[in-house]
Amino acid sequence: MTQDIFGQETSLTSASVVTDWNAVQMAVLAHGASAAEHLGAVLTAAPDFAHAQAIKGLSLLMLGRSELLPMAQDALKAAKAGYQAALPRERKYVDALESWMQGRPSEAIMHMEQILAVDPCDTLAMKLSHGIRFIMGDAHGMRASVERVMPAYAPDHAGRGYLLGCHAFALEETGSYDKAEIAGKQALWMAPNDAWGLHAIAHVHDMTGNAKGGLEWLTGREEAWAHCNNFRYHVWWHKALMHLDLGQIDQVMELYDTEVRKDKTDDYRDISNATSLLMRLELEGVSVGNRWEELSELCANRTEDGCLIFADLHYLLALAGRDQKTATKRMISRIQQDAKNRSNEAHDRMATPGCDAALGLEAFGDGDYATAFSRLHAARSSMQLAGGSHAQRDVFERMTIDAGLRAGDFDTVETILDDRRAKRDGGEDNYALARRALIAEARNPENGQSVPAE
Repeated sequence: MTQDIFGQETSLTSASVVTDWNAVQMAVLAHGASAAEHLGAVLTAAPDFAHAQAIKGLSLLMLGRSELLPMAQDALKAAKAGYQAALPRERKYVDALESWMQGRPSEAIMHMEQILAVDPCDTLAMKLSHGIRFIMGDAHGMRASVERVMPAYAPDHAGRGYLLGCHAFALEETGSYDKAEIAGKQALWMAPNDAWGLHAIAHVHDMTGNAKGGLEWLTGREEAWAHCNNFRYHVWWHKALMHLDLGQIDQVMELYDTEVRKDKTDDYRDISNATSLLMRLELEGVSVGNRWEELSELCANRTEDGCLIFADLHYLLALAGRDQKTATKRMISRIQQDAKNRSNEAHDRMATPGCDAALGLEAFGDGDYATAFSRLHAARSSMQLAGGSHAQRDVFERMTIDAGLRAGDFDTVETILDDRRAKRDGGEDNYALARRALIAEARNPENGQSVPAE
């Protein structure tokens, strides 16, 4: 019996394969682009290693693409073939994959937590519980999970820096901004390539309306995310948001073209970066040229996917109101049908908040702002169930606010702005300040009672 880099027993018997397996785990924690290469090496040398097959399958499911489900099923089949030779802890990873394949990611989280109850220093299980909870929109669960295992980590544990990075993000998502910044800085000190911890601090600056401080934090730390898989595009997205809040549109456009949309993939995470940034620009009255065209074309091919409502709603940003009525209708019809089926947890999200949010986006694209506001406002209280972060979901919040302004419902919009400010610990970005100014101007009897539609 051998041990991995975290001191956990593994059923692997070859030292060289254990070395590759350690590299897989460390790359997963760091969102490193090398994870797939190392995992391939492990599976080539030890195809019956159930733990690695389970990680392959879980990684495929996290990509949120229906065409990858057969590959994930193959990984599950291979993992089950090696199930009896696996250790009890390793079998739990296989159980988690099987649960998610059956449409129950919350049960996959349960299996990760069962691992952590026995082996709290299994950093890979911690990261997977954190990641699946993130997809499910369970911020408080992310925080509780990390805080349960934290006392078990010695200062020199190989995964402690990444644990702190996850803690930083969970703290930020649950509103503890000062603590999140401290934890994120500790994470980077212990694990300089922890892009997740670094980006948690970027989230703190976003939520507290401190774009200038956010740019100062990210500038000069590019090496912390240069090694990443497509997560690096997301960190650049954060930097673009900061420039946008400061009104530095040229810098936003440059980052969009050279970093955020450097590779024209249809990965839903890359699409969400791009569509949400372009929508924010348009809400500020900025012409984005023909940048929507390649996104609309890609998203028109994703209408039947249905893996994640978070992905579907971002696809709709590129379709609704963009000469893609057929694709828009097709996607909304499929979301509504999934919501009726309710055959898995993804379908539950299609129902709530999916249907109202999707219809609201369609109405917004059609210029029917009263309907858009009604639908988006109805979805607002449950939008966290769509998954992602506060910063990512804020594009839908902004569209709700702008729809309400254009529909003339200033009182309700002001209530939303007040709630948005409260969730940000009293901080406000320039977006919110500009909308408050519009409301004040509209209420001035000398100016009339309307806000321009564009």
